Amino acid sequence: MNTFGRNFRISLFGESHGDGVGVVIDGVPAGICIDEQDFGEDISRRRSGAKGTTPRREDDIPRILSGVLGGHSTGAPLAIFFRNRDTRSSDYSLFKEIPRPGHADFVAGVKWNDFNDPRGGGHFSGRLTLPVTAAGTVARKVLTENNVYAQSVNAGSHAVDSIRWDGVDVVASVIAIGGVSRQDALSRAIHGADSSPRNCSGPDENIGSGEPGQCHFSDSELWRPELDAAIAEGDSLGGIVECTVTGLPVGLGEPFFDSVESMVSHAVFSIPGVRGIEFGDGFRASAMKGSEHNDPIVSPDGKCSRNGAGGINGGITNGNPLVFRVAFKPTSSIGRQQRTYDFTGGKETGLEIPGRHDVCFALRTPPVVEAMTSIVLADMKLTRF
Repeated sequence: MNTFGRNFRISLFGESHGDGVGVVIDGVPAGICIDEQDFGEDISRRRSGAKGTTPRREDDIPRILSGVLGGHSTGAPLAIFFRNRDTRSSDYSLFKEIPRPGHADFVAGVKWNDFNDPRGGGHFSGRLTLPVTAAGTVARKVLTENNVYAQSVNAGSHAVDSIRWDGVDVVASVIAIGGVSRQDALSRAIHGADSSPRNCSGPDENIGSGEPGQCHFSDSELWRPELDAAIAEGDSLGGIVECTVTGLPVGLGEPFFDSVESMVSHAVFSIPGVRGIEFGDGFRASAMKGSEHNDPIVSPDGKCSRNGAGGINGGITNGNPLVFRVAFKPTSSIGRQQRTYDFTGGKETGLEIPGRHDVCFALRTPPVVEAMTSIVLADMKLTRF
């Protein structure tokens, strides 16, 4: 339904064009420092405004309704609410009778007998990733604060400090848009159209570090040619996001149904528009030999000389970085006319979709992927301890 997790449990509510959207988080340990200002960085990374993103602009100011007193979590359910302000519901009046291709308009209408809210996609909207991002901010605090420490655990001949949680870091970034890799896009941006190098030393895709002599490009700048072409064609683009988690202890996860891959995949596939996920070598492993794919263990703490397994063996973290990639589809709402079915007229028809939409919503998803991953790991941490 709309709830995920066991001991760190989130419940989403709201619709894209309703009064607002929000999340209730149950299981937050008492005493964690939480302030509304803490949500700003992740929310800003998700916000629209750059080339290729929707012109809809919301202030995205979080309002903590419960669960925090005097700047600390109380142990009660923590509720966070975001008001919707920049809505144009008239853009969506057609879609009950003429559903948009690639959207949930048709299936939601059938499932809920047309009582569902179709405005802006309703509860299916990417707008719901905003409270997910906020929940991820809280989950990061659970991972980095209120840590549990212990001496090394002896298990037969293995001595592994298996329950340390200091230094966990979750980082996601876009690695491809429209089939063009970050490396190729960065090389193109550095050398320019004439292939002559610009004045750069140690190119970095991040913005605003202020270090002299470096090139700094936003994702929208790196893939500007692809975005400009899609805009001109009235079309959209998909992308791939890679997430890496470092500092995890050995031993998280269970075999089979509660494996780390299963739980992360469950959460990540809840993000609207996800079409695939792979861990470590992923699908490339199917073309490899065992001697190529296996990860040699080179130290008593389980560290390996390569990480084809993506930090997981048997569904359990092995002490190496957790690495996975997520494929996002192109935005379904595009400017070009598409074919669909008119349930009022009883015939197939053409549809041009009004409204404001991302050309490539994958550009805004890294903080959402980080949030879902952090939520899973926070739940695992609290389940374990």
